[in-house]
This record gives sequence, C-alpha cells and structure tokens, in this order.
Amino acid sequence: MATATDRAVRPTGTDGERGERRRRSGLDRAYYWMVVPAFILFFIFHTLPVLQGVFFSLTDSPGYGSWNFVGLSNYAALFGDDRVRSTYLFTFQFALVATVLVNIIALSVAVGLNGKIKFKNTLRGVYFIPNVLALIVVGYVFQYLFNQSLPAIASSLGIERLSTSILTDPSLAWIGIVVMTVWQAVAFNIIIYIAGLQTVPIELYEAASIDGASPWTRFWHITMPMIWAFFTINMVLSLKNFLQVFDQVIAMTGGGPGTSTETIAVLIYRGGFQGGEYGYQIANAVIFMIVIMVFAVVQLRVLRREEVSA
Repeated sequence: MATATDRAVRPTGTDGERGERRRRSGLDRAYYWMVVPAFILFFIFHTLPVLQGVFFSLTDSPGYGSWNFVGLSNYAALFGDDRVRSTYLFTFQFALVATVLVNIIALSVAVGLNGKIKFKNTLRGVYFIPNVLALIVVGYVFQYLFNQSLPAIASSLGIERLSTSILTDPSLAWIGIVVMTVWQAVAFNIIIYIAGLQTVPIELYEAASIDGASPWTRFWHITMPMIWAFFTINMVLSLKNFLQVFDQVIAMTGGGPGTSTETIAVLIYRGGFQGGEYGYQIANAVIFMIVIMVFAVVQLRVLRREEVSA
C-alpha cells in the first residue's frame, strides 16, 4: 500500500500526458522566442518613430536645431491652408481614377488569360514584369516618352495638340502620371484576379451555358460573386497605394507645372525636408495617415457587406 510520501513525489498523469505537457511547454517557449523579438523590432522601427512623429507634430521644429511646443496650432493651420486643400483634392481625384482604371483593366486581362488561349503561362509572366521594375526608373522612362517620343510622333502625323509634351500642360500633366501608374500597377492586380478566377468551379460555367446564359450574365452572376473577396483586396490596396503616390510624380513632373500635380506625399516631403516645415508637415502626415486608415476601414466594411450579400 502506497504511503502519503510516495503519493506526494509520484508524478501525476500517464506517460502520454506528461509528454504532451512537455511538448506544449516547448511550443510555448518557441512561440515566445519568435514573437517577442519580432515585437521588439516592430516597436523600435515602426511604433516608436510614429509616436515621435506625433510628438513633433505638436512643435514648430524645422527638422534640426531648437524647437518650441506649439500644441495643436499646426493642425489648425492645415485646415486653412489652400495649398494643402488643393493637394488633397488632386490626390483623391488621382487615386480614384487610377483605382478604377487599374481594376477594370486588370480584371479584363485576367479573365482573358483565364480562358483557353495559347501561351497563357508565358503571358502571365510578361504581364507581371512591370511590377518588378523600380517606380522611379519607370517614371523617368515615361517622362522621356511624353517629352520626346510622343511629341515627335504627333508632329510627324500632324497632330498639333500632342506636338508638345502633355507634362508641361497644367491641365493634362496628370494624365501622363495616370498612364504610367496604371501601366505599372495593373500587373499585381492581374495576378490577384487570376488567383481568384482559378477558385471558381468550372461546373458553374457549364451549367450556366446549358441554361443559355450569355457571357456577360455568367460574368456578373457567377464570376464576380465568386471572386468578390479578391476584388475587395485589390480595391483596398490600390486606393491605399495611389493615395500615397510619390515616386511617379517626382520622376515625371516634380509636382509641376507649378503645383498642378503636387500630391500629399510630395508636399510633405518638400515642406518637411526642404522647406523647414518639419513640424507642420509631420502634422499633415499624421492627418494623412488617419485619412488613409478611415478610407481603408470604410472600403473594407462596404465591400465585405457586398461580398456577404453576393
């Protein structure tokens, strides 16, 4: 008969249970060893700079030297700044146009590539090439095309309206930036849409064809509902990226002619790092960050509601 001392020192549970506890303990330690360093790095290189930026947005710092605490005066001044309002308006218009065009073109190409065509895999690779090119390099290439090649071709064809670069026209310069941005950005969206189209069961299309549904009907009542989650991803990412447009503008127009193509990111860069308005433009960046977050949340809620109803 076991004594009380024997029961006190005897390990509880079966060998399998003790092994399971040891395995779980090892997994817990491995989990913390992976998560804690990542959290520390994220805090140091992301969260901490954001908090520092929010603090400096409450100062009149020029980006160097001494500074004074000014509270919310930077934020109040932003709402009365005509240049800030015009850059926000231009950026929103640009992002809306580019988002719509990119998703229309990408979805059209993806549907075509998903069909029965020759060299389908090769074409997928070709269409993805623009996405791996540096934006600043592509921007300078398109700048040369719009400043040199296109005017020369238009002059030889007698097209007077295009015989001069559209990048020098305040009312047309944004079109050149949109063309370059759409050409470069559409590649990534095509890949996302192709991945979504491959999840649609072919039996649905066969059944719809037997019922006499037209291609347009099959697209709206089968394809779109089935890939709506992928459509949501592309719409949110596209709008977010285009609201932050910077490289394209710097490479092609520099924000000109004048300030006609100046975006929020360009204004923050110029004013904060070149114009001695570091604290003021940091406040602008904080507001811009909040705006992007609000747009993303609203987009996700609206589009996901449509996804559920579809």
